[in-house]
Amino acid sequence: MNRLLILGTALASLFVQPAFAQDANKLLNASYDVARELFVAENEAFVKAHPGVTIDQSHAGTSKQARSIVEGLEADVVTFNQSTDIDFLAKNGFVSKEWTKAFPNNASPFYSFPAFLVRAGNPKNIKGWADLGRDDVHAVFPNPKTSGNARYTYLAAYAWAKEEYKDDAEKIDAYITKIFDNVPVFDTGGRAATTSFVEREQGDVLITFEAETRGIEKQFGKDKVQNVVPEVSLLAEFPVAVVDKVAKKHGTEQLAKTYLDFLYTEEGQKIAAEFGHRVNNEKVAAAFKDQFPEVRLVKVEDVFGGWDKVQKEHFASGGTLDKLYGSR
Repeated sequence: MNRLLILGTALASLFVQPAFAQDANKLLNASYDVARELFVAENEAFVKAHPGVTIDQSHAGTSKQARSIVEGLEADVVTFNQSTDIDFLAKNGFVSKEWTKAFPNNASPFYSFPAFLVRAGNPKNIKGWADLGRDDVHAVFPNPKTSGNARYTYLAAYAWAKEEYKDDAEKIDAYITKIFDNVPVFDTGGRAATTSFVEREQGDVLITFEAETRGIEKQFGKDKVQNVVPEVSLLAEFPVAVVDKVAKKHGTEQLAKTYLDFLYTEEGQKIAAEFGHRVNNEKVAAAFKDQFPEVRLVKVEDVFGGWDKVQKEHFASGGTLDKLYGSR
């Protein structure tokens, strides 16, 4: 009787285990909020070349995504818009500490920068960062506490002010505070901010990645909105990484790498460019050159001394962002 019981238990376990087995041909990509359409296209192309593979997506502010992964979201790969959020995963043992060396260009397959989207005809004549400090200009961008998109906006405005006011801290702080005071609502992510600006018609200018402004202009038409590229902005790289801890558990390590490698291929780069991103592939960049206006891009490393320093001085608890953003 005991033998029968043991045999029955063993057989039952054979039937139970597959229900809990992870599909090694399935990936979850945790990405930033405004990359939905981009990765629909990238995933479709990748799956076409790799029959039988499934790519699922999760979208939110990247800081929220990083915390969710640490708290249990089993993403095999991340395609973020800020390196500090991948560093957070590395510090918590989810991503290799050498993640920036795993793929070309500091693990950033394409790039963009904060740009502006205004109402058709640009009624407020908004041309650059200086206009955001005006009393009559209300900017829309998400909460910099939850959105990497918004932190780039904050840093780009701060970088412009450092140059404009020759590092006068009092004038810089007053300018940034003015921008924050004039924001009608702080949404949690970039796509929600887009909805507030375009569909709810809040504010005078949306600040988001150039790729997003181009996509919105194409979707809603120049008779409703138009993009404005400032003369200077901050380089925004879009880092990627395999979430080693999760991929190893799922048995998807090689597939995850192959997927991220695809973003660097000529086909992957062409898709990114079609969705308004600037790319590093010389052939693809040359083909799309006429579609992208000239802009002087400054780097976090040059203006702020690198992301580690930015994290400590601006984004850590009690840092500059906390002081200027306050309890909004």
